[in-house]
Parts: sequence; structure tokens; C-alpha cells
Amino acid sequence: MPRDLFKSLKYTLHHGAEAAAQTTITPASGIDMAGYETCIFLVHFGTITAGAATSIEVHTSSDDGAVDTYTALLGSGVTVADTQDDSIVTVEIKKPLERYLKCIVNRATQDSVVGNIIAIQGGARKEPVSNTGEVHLSPIEGTA
Repeated sequence: MPRDLFKSLKYTLHHGAEAAAQTTITPASGIDMAGYETCIFLVHFGTITAGAATSIEVHTSSDDGAVDTYTALLGSGVTVADTQDDSIVTVEIKKPLERYLKCIVNRATQDSVVGNIIAIQGGARKEPVSNTGEVHLSPIEGTA
């Protein structure tokens, strides 16, 4: 029987919505990778003004920035085109060398709207992962 994704992945709201601006978005805390093998960051963009210089990148720290400041991971930057309105841009980090990850959104030149940043961790060493919600196997039609 195939594994339930719901029980093997952990979903975290890494950062909430941000209005149109030209500022860098830095989440307050990192994603703790202890017990996980991979993390996919999904960044939801709203309206991106023509000419905007927008990108995402992942930073890492061994102690969530307490003493070891967050540093960018080589090659983790993803450029977001100013034509990518209402899209989701992703970056995945597998087997990070340090414990904490943080997804940074760089916004410059023109305004960009960010809906939110979601972190999806996978490869859990212990299952099931605790999420809020339900799993339904082959449900029939009817009242939800």
C-alpha cells in the first residue's frame, strides 16, 4: 500500500503575506531540519510590477541564527520574472549540512506582492508526521 503523503510530509507556514513593496522578506525563524531529509519552499507571488528585480534564495544556520548567522546556500537562488504574476516559485534543499533553513525573498526596483512562504519537509525519520487535517482513501460522492 502506498504511503500517505499527508503522514510523511510536514507543512509549515514559514512567512505570511506581504503587500506590494521593494523590501527583502526574511522570516523570523528558520525551519528545523532535525529528523528530515529535504525541504521544499513554495513562494506564492501575487502581482509583480514590470521591471521588478525579484528572487528567492535559501540561507542556513546551525543554531537558528543565535550565534551562527544565516548564510546563503551556493546555487540556491531562483530568479522570478516580472511576468510570473500569481505563480508559485519553488526551491528544494536536500540533505542540508546545517540544521536550520530559511527562505529569503529579495524584492527590488519595482513592487512585488508575496502571498506567503510555505515549507514542506520530507524524508521524515519518524512517521507519522503531525499535521492538522484528514486523509481519505477512495471516498465516494456525497456531503463533505
